[in-house]
Amino acid sequence: MSAVPRPELLLDPEEVLRRYTVPDRDRWHLRANMIASLDGAATAGGLTGALNNPDDKLVLDTLRMLTDVLLVGAGTVREEGYGPMRLAPQEAAWRQQHGLPPHPVLALVSGRLDLDPEARVLTQAPVRPLLLTHAAAPRRVRERLARVADVVDCGRARVEPALVRTELEARGLRQVLCEGGPRLLGTLLEADLLDELCLTLSPALVGGQAPRIARGTHEVLRGMRRVHVLSAGDMLLLRYRRER
Repeated sequence: MSAVPRPELLLDPEEVLRRYTVPDRDRWHLRANMIASLDGAATAGGLTGALNNPDDKLVLDTLRMLTDVLLVGAGTVREEGYGPMRLAPQEAAWRQQHGLPPHPVLALVSGRLDLDPEARVLTQAPVRPLLLTHAAAPRRVRERLARVADVVDCGRARVEPALVRTELEARGLRQVLCEGGPRLLGTLLEADLLDELCLTLSPALVGGQAPRIARGTHEVLRGMRRVHVLSAGDMLLLRYRRER
């Protein structure tokens, strides 16, 4: 990857790319990329931005470059102010050199379809986004959103994680990157669909009522195996695989 030099980085971009590359792209692989404070907060002031740094951003950009589809909850898109899922020119060029489309697909998960059809994340997307919902979602909103995205039912009355996988695989989207939020990640954990967690441990304490990285309707225990720990000053970038 011919990355633009970033003097403030402590991690080497080529080493980060090597560390996070999945050898077999033809097999389904769903990984999540999240950040948390030392006391387990997924946000500070309601956003993740206060917890990250340039090295965390490098990992984020690398994971996006490697994925076929970015899976994210509609709430996270609104709260974090997502823009069009357009990679930097050098990252798009790297993908094309490796036989991939220039940009990954953006797949938004929303049971209520509470998204603005005029939002830039939809109208200026380099690839037509997917809206993964269910058959009971509001019909009028569905029709408006269908002008800027492909609206796909993944269940009758709720979004079913297994059907999300079926729909993505049917489109050849097997390398999946989930960026949350906590409710979506919790749903994937309950369905035991998560293969990998990339977690940045930010050297900060938050306290208060900040959410954890995953939230579900009931508790589950999923064993994970450490793949690597990268150190960028006081920040740790962890990679764990599902122990099956």
